[in-house]
Amino acid sequence: MSEGIRVMWMRGGTSKGGYFLASDLPADPAARDAVLLGVMGSPDPRQIDGMGGADPLTSKVAVVRPSARPGVDVDYLFLQVFVDRPVVTDAQNCGNILAGVGPFAIERGLVPARDGETPVTIFMENSGQIAIARVRTPGGVVTYRGEARIDGVPGGAAPVPIEFRDTAGASCGALFPTGNVRDEIDGIAVTLIDNGMPCVVMRAADLGITGQESPEALEADAALRARLESIRLKAGPAMNLGDVAQKTVPKMTMLAPPARGGAIGTRTFIPHRCHKAIGVLGAVSVATACLSEGAVGNDLAVLPEGAVKALSVEHPTGEMTVVGHLEGGTVARAEVLRTARKLMDGVVFPVPHAPARAEAAAA
Repeated sequence: MSEGIRVMWMRGGTSKGGYFLASDLPADPAARDAVLLGVMGSPDPRQIDGMGGADPLTSKVAVVRPSARPGVDVDYLFLQVFVDRPVVTDAQNCGNILAGVGPFAIERGLVPARDGETPVTIFMENSGQIAIARVRTPGGVVTYRGEARIDGVPGGAAPVPIEFRDTAGASCGALFPTGNVRDEIDGIAVTLIDNGMPCVVMRAADLGITGQESPEALEADAALRARLESIRLKAGPAMNLGDVAQKTVPKMTMLAPPARGGAIGTRTFIPHRCHKAIGVLGAVSVATACLSEGAVGNDLAVLPEGAVKALSVEHPTGEMTVVGHLEGGTVARAEVLRTARKLMDGVVFPVPHAPARAEAAAA
């Protein structure tokens, strides 16, 4: 790999990372992961010898290939490269990085562009689910310019609406993997839910906080972090995720009444750092809990009328709107609005690295 590897660096939603064609990376997963650790500069808290930004949200990878599946354009594998450990995991999806997959696939010639808007149907390999991203392509060319704004990203960009289908139980086998909309762990009422992202949903007040604290303040609360980790380690097996001590799922979301005119307030640990915003699929799971009678959050959320419900999920740096389409009282499909931007297109030169420890998606 001394000659460099072709890559496009992109911001997808409120994350950023490297987008690779699968054919440009080693086919062997261990060799591929070793290369990606070298690309990012992991393990090192500063990632000073690589492209990573010393934060889980900027140490992400999309691996994209043409799909052989009927009705699907591309397959997308998300890989989280740990910052300070030699670990690369495929144990979860990333809906933010997903926002850049459509533009990347068009720019790399995997999907022919239409004049105006180009839908890209994406198979998410991590969970076996389908998403459809609509990409602005005036004159048959991807544009990143636009006025769409998402909290956590300065300025405007072209909108990338994403529709998620059949995401319930993507990682855990069922929307509510225990069969209950509400359980109790360590004396705390929880909803264990997976609508694209495994999440443990709790009331902030039950943990002795308001749910409006800054991420820095919550990270500095050692007692809170220890309590959340105890709950997380017990939730993992209950959610069919096994031992999650070394995994990045489930996410831990604490809910509070909305403070800025939205539907619900959130603070999320991912799982050991407090997210500055909220993940796309995490927001979908949280919104689904709020829309499910008896679940934690259902009694806190301000819910609109009608079968199509737009829920503004508040987070530390703004909000993310999830549009839930209900059928028979359950969320049949969900949509979110994201944006993406191409930052760099070229080659990257990874340093040699020992094989990574990988986490299997089915583990």
